[in-house]
Amino acid sequence: MNNENSRKKRRFGGPKRPAGARTSSETENKNKGIPQTFNRKRNDRKSSPIGKGLNRVTPRRPKKPASKLKIIPLGGLEQIGMNITAFEYEDSIVVVDCGLSFPEDDMLGIDLVIPDVTYLKDHIDKVKGFVITHGHEDHIGALPYILKQMNVPIYSTKLTLGLITNKLKEHNLVEVTKMKEVRHGQVINLGQFSIEFIKTNHSIQDASALAIYSPAGIVVHTGDFKVDYTPVFGDAIDLQRFAEIGKKGVLALMCDSTNAERPGFTMSERTVGKVFDNLFSEYKGNRIIIATFASNVDRVQQIINTAYRYGRKVAVEGRSMVNIISTASELGYLQIPDNTLIDIDAIRNYPDEQVVLITTGSQGESMAALSRMAASIHKKVQIKPNDTIIFSSHPIPGNEKAVSKVINELSMKGAKVIFQDAHVSGHACQEEIKLIYSLVKPKYSIPVHGEYRHLIAQKRVVMDLGMDKDNVFILKSGNVLELDMDGAEVTGNVQTGAILVDGLGVGDVGNIVLRDRQHLAEDGIMIVVMTLERHSNVVLAGPDIVSRGFVYVRESEDLMGEAREVVEDALQACLDRNITDWSRIKNMVKDSLGEFIWKRTKRNPMILPIIMEA
Repeated sequence: MNNENSRKKRRFGGPKRPAGARTSSETENKNKGIPQTFNRKRNDRKSSPIGKGLNRVTPRRPKKPASKLKIIPLGGLEQIGMNITAFEYEDSIVVVDCGLSFPEDDMLGIDLVIPDVTYLKDHIDKVKGFVITHGHEDHIGALPYILKQMNVPIYSTKLTLGLITNKLKEHNLVEVTKMKEVRHGQVINLGQFSIEFIKTNHSIQDASALAIYSPAGIVVHTGDFKVDYTPVFGDAIDLQRFAEIGKKGVLALMCDSTNAERPGFTMSERTVGKVFDNLFSEYKGNRIIIATFASNVDRVQQIINTAYRYGRKVAVEGRSMVNIISTASELGYLQIPDNTLIDIDAIRNYPDEQVVLITTGSQGESMAALSRMAASIHKKVQIKPNDTIIFSSHPIPGNEKAVSKVINELSMKGAKVIFQDAHVSGHACQEEIKLIYSLVKPKYSIPVHGEYRHLIAQKRVVMDLGMDKDNVFILKSGNVLELDMDGAEVTGNVQTGAILVDGLGVGDVGNIVLRDRQHLAEDGIMIVVMTLERHSNVVLAGPDIVSRGFVYVRESEDLMGEAREVVEDALQACLDRNITDWSRIKNMVKDSLGEFIWKRTKRNPMILPIIMEA
């Protein structure tokens, strides 16, 4: 009877227990992932095995919520990467993911791009925590930078937290950051929200979808996912739980769009193992080098398994690859047979046919290990004609040119390069997206994780399933979507954007600095130095012209001589007109020299006049 009364009391808007606290009924059902904060419908109780032996209680209807749920994407839309979304209800904000993106070609010198979280900082008293879906850089990479601005707890699964911990160690943030490990099927309470972690499959272990329960309704966020019935490690995606939540009535589904343009199903990760087996068999006498994503632990496991079967030793190169393999091994997500892994320095002690090298650089990154090997600047590995190099990845949009360059450089060295059929995606194709929508049956659709074309492709898929186009929201970063069961609309925008990370500087490089870097890269610089007497402005020395990145001075003496005459004439004109303001003198010199250079060369170098006082 006591248990029955406690169940009656817990409903939408009712009091919540402290996070982590369980009742006896929760303990009984914790592996089922049933959020006890919310009542189950009578027909759901009948169909569920947890209803057996329990007294059926007619749940009281929750009072109509006074407020609407706000969904605010702060990044990750209309781009690949930098995923971060805020969910707000009254006095509570929960943030899903906190990722980075990599710089575009025109972001010269920039290392990373992280989201602008001004909105979160302005409402820091509401922010209850970061909930992370999985351990890829585009979902966790910005955490060290954001946590320096706002100390907020982090909730995620075991491997994901292990990878986050490694990142925070580099920034000395482990001791001051609260991190809570969550298991699949477990529910955590954060302010007005309860978050349930649901098992999914992706190209990294411990990936999760989220069921976000609020007084306004349930939102299901898939994270990055695919449906893999035969995963290399762990269980298949928990489709049953998606269906159970769908029976409750789901307000909105936020679904991964990355492969929404591709028909059919994504192949299982196990199929790559068969490809490796065939390649190892075909190239028995060659040294094999495999480039893949460092975070794809299942892929690494299959490479190690195949190498072991063929009697090969495995070496690992690339800082991120070494770190992730170390973490995954310590946490039990990677099984490495004894005496299989060797140090990179030891590969010279084994014949080529006994060596496999797993490396970073599958995306053509200039400083990654494989790119340095291709350019003959790697200190420990030199590419030989007897090498077989396997690209176990697809180029991320925008990286195709860099990958092609590395492939060409490797081929020129006589290596055999294989870049087809040795990879499967970690993202759902159209039929898997349809399956999730059919199970969840949301009122609204919010495509996420992808460029605009990917979001639109998912919209078409959803409309083919019969959803009204007005119930599909293609959002932009910064949009504020307010919704409940009575309606949904974009009601405003918040500040968002890209914060550029250059070395140790975060945000100190903006559009003006990037514009100057672009200018310097395209046309170079000319520095004009002249010395004037303090009071009379008489020219004591110069003008001297220094050029960098514009022309080779020794071969352009005539041009530089004429440029010096132009500067002298401009300077004399200023003195003849009694212009003593140095800023005006600099501008006249700059304008005169710029006009001359453009007429002679059709180039527009940056001109920097410097006046020294004597």
